[in-house]
Amino acid sequence: MEPVVIDGSMGEGGGQILRTTLALSALLGRPVRIVNIRAKRPRPGLQRQHLTSVRAVAEVSGARVEGLRLGSTELTFLPGGLRGGRFRFDIGTAGSITLVLQAVLPVLAYAPGPVELEIRGGTDVPWSPPIDYVRFVLSRLLERMGYRFRVILRRRGHYPRGGGIVVVEVPEPPGRLAAARLDRAGAVKAFEGLSHAVRLPRHVAERQARAAKKLIESKYPGVPVSIETEWYEPGRDPHLGPGSGIVVWAYTENSVLGGDSLGAKGKPAEKVGGEAAEKLLEDLSTGMALDRHASDMLIPYAALACGESMLGGARLTMHAWTNIEVVKRLIPEARMELMEGGELEKPFLLRVGGICYQRRG
Repeated sequence: MEPVVIDGSMGEGGGQILRTTLALSALLGRPVRIVNIRAKRPRPGLQRQHLTSVRAVAEVSGARVEGLRLGSTELTFLPGGLRGGRFRFDIGTAGSITLVLQAVLPVLAYAPGPVELEIRGGTDVPWSPPIDYVRFVLSRLLERMGYRFRVILRRRGHYPRGGGIVVVEVPEPPGRLAAARLDRAGAVKAFEGLSHAVRLPRHVAERQARAAKKLIESKYPGVPVSIETEWYEPGRDPHLGPGSGIVVWAYTENSVLGGDSLGAKGKPAEKVGGEAAEKLLEDLSTGMALDRHASDMLIPYAALACGESMLGGARLTMHAWTNIEVVKRLIPEARMELMEGGELEKPFLLRVGGICYQRRG
């Protein structure tokens, strides 16, 4: 079978194209050749995090890969058969673990047996969703589609030192996904969150949490807000650190939405907490069921699902637009129609007719 050619310079022109293409190629058994990889990034080509994404998907799908080297701008991926078991990967830097998971999680849903996946790298790093977003928001959204997995955070890893350890367990891969109606959020029922600080004073985590809670309560008086803090005693802190961050999420009638922010040198803890709350409140104000991260993440899952999904996104990000285009190229049978919106960075409603892909064999 001749590989499908995917141009890595389209849309956002970054790693999103690579991750979505790999996942769909592995599942559908369709060879792909990705050219112009990360063409719009300051350092084009495969970086260490992307190498790990390719290796992870290749391992769980028995794929053969050509062009897998640091800086490569072209890659050919020839999928084999999916397999379960235990897998271990080390990014070797503070590269994002959650972005590696974006590539491999769709594939694990269709594994022929239980899977345990350990990845080492960055858990809370810039330009990617933090691990707590995957633990407390994405996992709950995918449960709506019948996909249940457990994310175990063994150790956090911040930029620039990394050293994070995450284990993902999929004891019973579903083998098929149900369509989801995630269009309107509905009324807000409660807020929760987790604020952490490693190799930093306890008050950093506490101040982040207080700032987020104060802002949320000012917009949603009377709605319960519970934000936990995570901190370690000096001498008992296993992290390479230092680093801090916070994720807050809202339970609504029909969904769960999240907002996040990372600490940085010279950035007040109050600003970190306020940023996370502001992102969440901004996305909630649209009335849509999916926040800015989930708005793009769920698109490939919906295209594979059985039935018609409705995805209401708080923002049509360039990542979301790119995922739509990649899915159109690799799964032309999936029906995708923008029912509302279509303007970048504005709310949108996407109808997706999934192909009811099921585990092969």
